[in-house]
Amino acid sequence: MATATQRRGGRLRARLRHDPVAAASAAFLALVAMVAALAPVLSPHDPYGIVDRPLAPPGGSTALGTDDVGRDLVSRLIHASRVSLAVGVGAALLTVSIGTLVGSLAGFYGGRADLALSGLINLMLSIPTLPLALVISAFVEIDLPLLILVIGGVSWTGAARIVRAEVLSLREREFVVGGRALGATDRRLVARYILVNALPPIIVAATLQVATAILAESALSYLGYGIQPPVASWGNMLQNAQRYLRTAPALAVYPGLLISLTVVSINFLGDALRDALDPARRGAPDW
Repeated sequence: MATATQRRGGRLRARLRHDPVAAASAAFLALVAMVAALAPVLSPHDPYGIVDRPLAPPGGSTALGTDDVGRDLVSRLIHASRVSLAVGVGAALLTVSIGTLVGSLAGFYGGRADLALSGLINLMLSIPTLPLALVISAFVEIDLPLLILVIGGVSWTGAARIVRAEVLSLREREFVVGGRALGATDRRLVARYILVNALPPIIVAATLQVATAILAESALSYLGYGIQPPVASWGNMLQNAQRYLRTAPALAVYPGLLISLTVVSINFLGDALRDALDPARRGAPDW
C-alpha cells in the first residue's frame, strides 16, 4: 500500500498536471532558485564593477543596461536574487521553527502553559510586524543574517496558531493515547506522533511565509533599513531606482517585476500544496 507521503506526492503531481498556473509557478520558482544558486557562473559581469557609463541603455555587453553607477543591471539582478531568496527561505524556516515550538507547547500541555503562550501570541499579533521590524532595524546595523533574524523573529505568530490548533486536534487521537500507554515521553509523543501528522499545514505555512519574508525584506530595504548597498537585493534596487523613475524607469521595473512574479508564484504553489496535502479541504478537486 502507498504511504501517506507517496499519496500526497501523487496528489501534488496530479494537481500540477491539471493546473497550468501552479505548474508554471513551480517552473518559474525552480528557474529563479537555479539562477540564484549559479549566480557567480551566470553573471556576465562583476555585480560591483563599473562596466559602462551610468544609466547606459541596453546594448553590447550589458543586455539590460547599467544602473546609476555604471554597474551591469543583469548581474545585479542575478546576485540580488540570492539575497532575496536567502532572506525568504531563512526567515521562513526560523518563523516555522519558533511557531512550531510555541504552538506545540501550548497545544500539547494546555492549561496555564496554553494560557501564557496564547497570551504571548496575541500580544505579538497586536504589534504590526513591519513597524516592529523597522524599530529593531533602526537600532542595529543590518546584515543578511541579522535581517533574517529580525523578519523571522517578528513573524512566527501565524505558524504558532496553526500548529497549536493542529496539536489540540491530534493530542487525544488514538495513536497518541496508544503511544502514551506504551511509555513514550512527551517529547517523543510530540515529535513522532503529533507533528508528523501535522506536517501538511506546517509545510503550506512555511511555503507562504517565504513570500511574506521576501516582501518584508523588499519593504525594509526600500525604506533604507534592510540590506545596504553595494550588496544588491531586489528591495534596495527598487529604493535606489526611485530617483530615476522619469529618466530610467527600467531600474525599477525589473526588480519590481521579479518581486511580484516570485511572490505570486509562491502563493499559487502554496495553494496547490494545500490542495494536495489536505484532501479534505472544501472545494479542492479530486483528481
